[in-house]
Amino acid sequence: MTRALHAAAATLLAVLSWQALVTLADLPRFILPGPGLVAQALWSNRALIADHALITAIEVLVGLGLGSALGFVSAILLAASPLALSLLRPMLVFSQAIPVFALAPILTLWLGYGLWSKVAMALLIIYFPVTSAFFDALMRTAPGWLELARVMNAPPARVMWHIRVPAALPGFASGLRLAVVYAPIGAIIGEWVGASQGLGYLMLLANGRAKIDLMFAALIVLGILTLTLHAAVDALCRRLWGA
Repeated sequence: MTRALHAAAATLLAVLSWQALVTLADLPRFILPGPGLVAQALWSNRALIADHALITAIEVLVGLGLGSALGFVSAILLAASPLALSLLRPMLVFSQAIPVFALAPILTLWLGYGLWSKVAMALLIIYFPVTSAFFDALMRTAPGWLELARVMNAPPARVMWHIRVPAALPGFASGLRLAVVYAPIGAIIGEWVGASQGLGYLMLLANGRAKIDLMFAALIVLGILTLTLHAAVDALCRRLWGA
């Protein structure tokens, strides 16, 4: 209840500050529409926005699921194999040196304007945070537990799955919390580069037609979608792993 009250108070403060800025600065609606105009645009275009929001949500969820699964497996492989660590880790770091915007046109060219180019963008943008967070947690397993496993002659596979992975799940949860925030960024960038559906496409379309209130309405829905996904992932992580 306290968190809900804090969130409601923060939202009210943001809306009041927004309205005060528009009123005091006398900003025209094509520069910054007031919250009332945006709310009106959101209500009058609710069906249109909902259709595009559903597409973006699917892109984000599929990318999040695939990227998290791939990051989980990659982190275990890096932790279990020194050869994989020496070969793959530099490639992971190098992949982060390439701006995501530079990859979006290439992925659109390869995968087309449909769902999978946006899923690939979301996957790429979350893969490194999930892999890095889980790998670091795997490498910080309590030395006493590992020493006990060696004394009992436990095989490496059992040590990994029965000691290191369970101990590192809070780190994986941290990576998931980052991923759920980053995944919509990848999907929206993909929609900006080339799409016919999604909130990113709707924002570009509204901007091109000077419907700034509709653009802000789509942006607010995107923010609500991201916050909802983050809250759901956070609750799931707490329930499953207490992290």
